[in-house]
Amino acid sequence: MPDGVAAQVDCGSRLFLALPDDVLALVSAYLRPLDLCALALCCRGLRAAVASSEKAWLAQCRRLGPPAHALPLWREGVRSYRALCRFLAAVAPLLGVWVHQNPELGNVVCVLWGFLSVVGVRIIPQELGPLGLDAGPLLWAPVFEILADADGAPSCFFLHGRGDHDEDCLYPGFVQSIDPSCNILLLEVDVHHKDPAPPPDTLHLPRSQIFSAVSDPKDPTLVWKLRLSDSSNTISSPSAAPPSPPSIPFSGLPFSDRRRLLDQVAGRVRLEIPLDLATAPLFDRSPPCDDAKLLARRWSELVSLHKQISGGRIDRKAAELAPGLIEHAATTNGDVISHHQITVSGKRKALVSVAAYLRDGFKQFMSRSNSSKVAGLISRNGNSWGSAQKKHAQLHQFLMSGDGVGLSLRAVHMRLTAYRAWPDMHDNWFALYKLPMQVPSACHEHAGLWAGTFGWPPGQPSEDKPGKALFFLLLSYEEVEGRPLLIATKILEGTHYVLHPNGSAMFIAKLDETSSDAFPWETDSEPLQVEVEQSYSGEGIASGYGFRYPGSKPGSLFVLQNGLLAFVWKESRSVLTLQRIDLQELLKRGERVPMLPPVANFSYLTKSYSNVFAGILSNSNCSY
Repeated sequence: MPDGVAAQVDCGSRLFLALPDDVLALVSAYLRPLDLCALALCCRGLRAAVASSEKAWLAQCRRLGPPAHALPLWREGVRSYRALCRFLAAVAPLLGVWVHQNPELGNVVCVLWGFLSVVGVRIIPQELGPLGLDAGPLLWAPVFEILADADGAPSCFFLHGRGDHDEDCLYPGFVQSIDPSCNILLLEVDVHHKDPAPPPDTLHLPRSQIFSAVSDPKDPTLVWKLRLSDSSNTISSPSAAPPSPPSIPFSGLPFSDRRRLLDQVAGRVRLEIPLDLATAPLFDRSPPCDDAKLLARRWSELVSLHKQISGGRIDRKAAELAPGLIEHAATTNGDVISHHQITVSGKRKALVSVAAYLRDGFKQFMSRSNSSKVAGLISRNGNSWGSAQKKHAQLHQFLMSGDGVGLSLRAVHMRLTAYRAWPDMHDNWFALYKLPMQVPSACHEHAGLWAGTFGWPPGQPSEDKPGKALFFLLLSYEEVEGRPLLIATKILEGTHYVLHPNGSAMFIAKLDETSSDAFPWETDSEPLQVEVEQSYSGEGIASGYGFRYPGSKPGSLFVLQNGLLAFVWKESRSVLTLQRIDLQELLKRGERVPMLPPVANFSYLTKSYSNVFAGILSNSNCSY
């Protein structure tokens, strides 16, 4: 570098370092995290200033959208605001609405902020009372959560599910990866590789210097990475290569093997937790609830438990070297081992050996993969012995490619085709798909998530039925053959038996064609007169060629003065009334209900046209 340029850089850095912390925080609020990382790499002085500035990293945390009032409380659980920013940036791509095709009534999972965590909860298909969403609680069930450790790493993963005795259980695992532009969330069995010993040429650096920034062309606005390790003072040189992935990925296994592995691994890492911990809130509830202490205690105990059991990893070598460690574990038909119950005392210490149980579980996996029963089952399905042995070898090779296995969550980006706003989904992937949601703007003012029921006025019960089915619709704008359209895609239906396919268009409004139809104000009760601001011609869903291929009939979309939307079918005069919703706020004052078994609770792959949650709600004696 020329002397003149070096002098200018030195002068600029000194001027920047002379700024007070408050001014530095204000400046950093207008920088991207990537820019702040690049600034820290300019010189030693700036690196120390940026790394040690709590206010600068607090400003970055606020940019990522968590509740502002919660940041000081979350800071107490991690080493610094820089570590907190690391976690927030890693898990922020998961926030939003995720869906699956099955069951057809709707499979909607909302991921929102918890306490030093993100929590995925499922919206339960349900009916609304006379007062609608303003009074009745929204029913939801937990699906999964990802918690930060003290270093800000999003490594603690827990899958939620119902146990064999209808008890709430947790299923620990690890977060394998999170793509910044992820659109698919995969539940998998991950092959674990033990960390190799550091090579002789490992660089020993102070903790303050373990700091780097990496950019990614996929998302230049926020794709960055902080490598900060407060528990290790070493950075491996490029010669220390990471462990190679298995030759056969989990997605490459046959569907039957993937399903069996997930069920068996989940059954062996199942944790029964105390009632007070099981019923503790997962996220902030609406006032007057003050859940800060409960949330903090729950986060601390879960992170400690996850570390104590090594994330539920099942070790292969330990199982091979120490056969018969578990004498108390009974077997059923020589195949399924009884689940391991963790009883936690007042100090939350496990009373039995978790690691020994997990080692025994992996040994049974290996014996099952070496058994000729698998090949026999495959051959009875009509395949040749050669293909059966090939599939059997794939499972065996997958299990033998690492030191252990465990549950894992992987958020990836894949190129998906879609029909209108609904993505095309794979039938045999244990996955959730992120719903692309347009941001409301001056040109797209009605884009976003809406909820409503059939009938006018909204919430008025019919004579033969006190409640009304709740519908969730995603409104999006699209241009087809030069015509602007507003499309309302059904993502949730609160009936007992499905009427319309999941992902179908409940109505399509033609924004360039004004409707001349009048709104049906006549009702049995007192009329609710609301001014109509705008009306559009369109088409609403109707009976067609079977369930999968519905038809359409003419109708009109009315934009009302009070912020409501109403679509009216011209022939039947049926009215679908919609209101914009804030799903997170509804969940905060909602009601928690029991869950499905763990794997089905994450991704329900069985084709179903009824409310699969109705039996759980009616048979459950749980009260939250």
